[in-house]
Amino acid sequence: MLKGITPLLGPELLAILRAMGHGDEIAIVDANYPAEAHARRLVRMDGHDAPVILDAVLSLMPLDAAVSDAAFRPCAFGDCGRLEPVFAEFEATIAQREPGFRLVPIAGEPFYDRIRAAYAVVASGERRLYGNIILRKGVIASPGDAP
Repeated sequence: MLKGITPLLGPELLAILRAMGHGDEIAIVDANYPAEAHARRLVRMDGHDAPVILDAVLSLMPLDAAVSDAAFRPCAFGDCGRLEPVFAEFEATIAQREPGFRLVPIAGEPFYDRIRAAYAVVASGERRLYGNIILRKGVIASPGDAP
């Protein structure tokens, strides 16, 4: 246990978050996603829903402000305009933890290709379809660095 860090984040995920560099991506995927087959590095968190894991990750990891978009979701049932309840929960968490960022839909196979290329994948217990999100890591500036 550590002060100020949710116990949801175990040593394996903490090590991955710390090892990731600026621009690296991490995916949180639902229980139906073939995480074992697609992950370069896999952390299993089967007992937790994806929005809960997202909140824990964003409690420590900044999103990348150097690019136009740093949080991505799939298009549900081939419709990028369809807003599933899990997407609304992702958006609310991002708005709370990383204000100013939007959740960008990516259609079809390019979304899954991006997960395959991610630094790490967190396999959640999320049972809702399309409960997947990809995050691009930003930086934490030193005091006195220009914005």
